[in-house]
Parts: sequence; structure tokens; C-alpha cells
Amino acid sequence: MLPDKDGPGVGGRQSSPEGEDLSVSLFREYLRLKTVHPDPDYDAALRFLDRIAEELDLPMRKIEVCPGRVVAIMTWEGKNPTLKSVLLNSHTDVVPVYQEHWKYDAFSAFKDAEGNIYARGTQDMKCVTIQYIQAVRRLKAEGRKLMRTVHLMFVPDEEVGGHKGMESFVKNPEFQKLNIGFALDEGLANPGEAFTVFYGERNPWWITIHCPGSPGHGSRFVENTAAEKLRHVMNSFLDFREKEKQRLNTSECFTLGDVTTVNMTMVKGGVAYNVIPAEMDVSFDLRIPPTVNLQEFERQIKEWCKEAGEDVTYEFAQKHMNQNMTSTEENDPWWSAFSAACKAMNITLEKEIFPAATDSRFIRAVGIPAIGFSPMNRTPILLHDHNEFLNEKVFLKGISVFERLISALASVPAFPDEA
Repeated sequence: MLPDKDGPGVGGRQSSPEGEDLSVSLFREYLRLKTVHPDPDYDAALRFLDRIAEELDLPMRKIEVCPGRVVAIMTWEGKNPTLKSVLLNSHTDVVPVYQEHWKYDAFSAFKDAEGNIYARGTQDMKCVTIQYIQAVRRLKAEGRKLMRTVHLMFVPDEEVGGHKGMESFVKNPEFQKLNIGFALDEGLANPGEAFTVFYGERNPWWITIHCPGSPGHGSRFVENTAAEKLRHVMNSFLDFREKEKQRLNTSECFTLGDVTTVNMTMVKGGVAYNVIPAEMDVSFDLRIPPTVNLQEFERQIKEWCKEAGEDVTYEFAQKHMNQNMTSTEENDPWWSAFSAACKAMNITLEKEIFPAATDSRFIRAVGIPAIGFSPMNRTPILLHDHNEFLNEKVFLKGISVFERLISALASVPAFPDEA
């Protein structure tokens, strides 16, 4: 391997003989690992991370939080390891692909003439994993020793709800031992010049409404049918959906994370064309901002069910209630370090509530401030989409961004209660 013009001494930046930056080559190698649901090859990811830990000369612990679900943690100990640590979190799994809709093999990490790298996970979130790793590699190559300990954590199953990953791990004594003061996790791309930063998340509620009714023959006008109740429920939810959509479209200061989205995702019922069913179900996916009073909102759902007719009930498949938000006030030492580092790099930040769900919600739920940040500007948002890609220049700039951020966060002065 030949060094580039700076030589390997400058933060270990090197190029391969083909002229590709070694960080890009490493990124593409990681993208080729098929950590894809429903059967992610987590063993391949762990072997890859073992090798990286050895290269970085960092100890790596593996904790099996559920059978076959391992959390891996590389630790770069700080000069003062008693201080609260900084967590760099990323998940190793990716969502499925519909290969027929892709221009290139979704696991080939094909790079086109413009330097766009196509693969599942380029944006969500294998880019950030490698950016963390390469930023730490550079800092170590420069001989830097940071004050606070930095943990690089690699978790499974984020894409299927995190139940056997981060949700379980935050309750594990091994998590408490990490003594985390602040966490970074995934964000989203921004198509413009700015970078988006996320300080909270909407709560996902998955709800099914059961509508029982009088059965009968399909040739009659039967009273009190399940379908009439179902229609009433659907109208209530979808009228509310329309109102929220209008709020988003008419307000210049709202983003998707500031409103409640409502989507009808499943309808069940009926046995034959000529039989009026005795019950029908409808399911909705709700995403509720942390600014909404959740108890009030559930009361509204109860009211809609009551208005629909007798014996209409509901049950939750998922009901998240945590509304913790991370401070983005300038007097907060963690945020102040983060934003000052970005300012020094002339980075414009757009602060938002994350519209979907990430592992950050489990971290915030145990009282640890977390910021969602993937340094990808000038990039269309393509997570979970066909032809997901990231340009190599944007990817490489992200390493430099994390180099500054990690250094700044791990240098936050000791708090009074840490002294």
C-alpha cells in the first residue's frame, strides 16, 4: 500500500495503489458484509471488528445480550478514566433489499465515475461506523491522548426495533459500567449545505382497533355492523392525519418530527362475500412528537372508539412513552462542545426531532444525553430506499468532522460532581 502525498504520518491517511483512499476501501469492504435482515451475518461483522480493534490497538469486549445477539465495545481509555465517558454508537444490521429495483448489486459496494458508492447501509449506518473508526485511527496516529474515555459500540438488531440489542443492553450491568456521560448515534442526510442534528425522537405507537358488530346475510340492512364502526374509526384517525399534514405544510418552522404522522397499515375482517362479518380490525402506525401530551392523546383515541359504537376496543403492539430530549442550549457543556466544534469547521447545523426511531431513544430513556448525527450534506435521504448511495467525498469529509467532534467531546472539562 502506498501513502498519499501527506504520507501516513498525517493521521494515517493513505491511498491504495489504485488511488482510492484506504478509508473508502475499508467502508466498501464493510458494506459487502451481508448483515441484512431477516438473517444478518453478525459473525462476519464481529470478525471484521476484531481485526479493526487489533489494528487500532484497542481492547474489544463482546457481551451477548440475547442468544445470538452480541454487542461489541472498543474502548479508548482517557487520561482521566474516572470522568464520564463519550459513547460513539452504531448498529451493524441493515434492512432488506429488493434487488430488482437496484442499478447495481446492493452488496457489491459499486462505485461509479462520480464517486457515488451504492450499497445497502451506505447511509444507514455503516458510513458512521467506519467514520468513527477512522477518526479514532487518525487521532491515535497523531499521538493524541484524550481526557475522557471513548467507547465505540456496535449493536445488533436496531432495524427490527432494538429489543434484542440496545433496548436490552441499557438494562445490563455492563452498560452501567461504561459510565457514559454523552452519546452520539445516527442521524439523516441533508440534501442542502447544512448538516442535520437530532436531539429527540417521536414515540412510535402501533395500535389495532377491534370493531365487533352484528353478523348477518349480505342481502340485508343489518344494524350495528363491524364495518360501520370501522368506517367511523378510520374517518377519525384519517381526519386527524389530514389536520397534521396541513400543520406541516402551512408552517415554515415545522419539520416532519414536529407533527404526528398517522398511517393506516392493516385492515382485517370478513370470511365470505355474502356474510356480514362479526368483527373487523384496523391498525395504524402513529409517530408522536415529544411535545405532545401522551395521556391526552390516548384519551382522544378512547373518545374516537367510543364515538364509533359499542364495544370498540384498542390494543397496542408498541407504545413508547419516553419523551426525553437532549439539551441544545449553549450553556449545556456537551452541546456547547459539539456546536463550537461544528462552528470551527464552518458547519451549519439544523436542529430537529428525528421523525422515525433509532437506538438513541433507549439511551435517552436511561437519562443519558444523545445526539443523532450522520455528517452527510449535499446528499438525498435514501435510508431504506432502493439505490441507497453515498459519495466518497462526503464520506471522507465526515471522518474529519468526527475527528474534531470526538476530540472536543472527550475534552469537556470535569463537571463539579466529577471532580
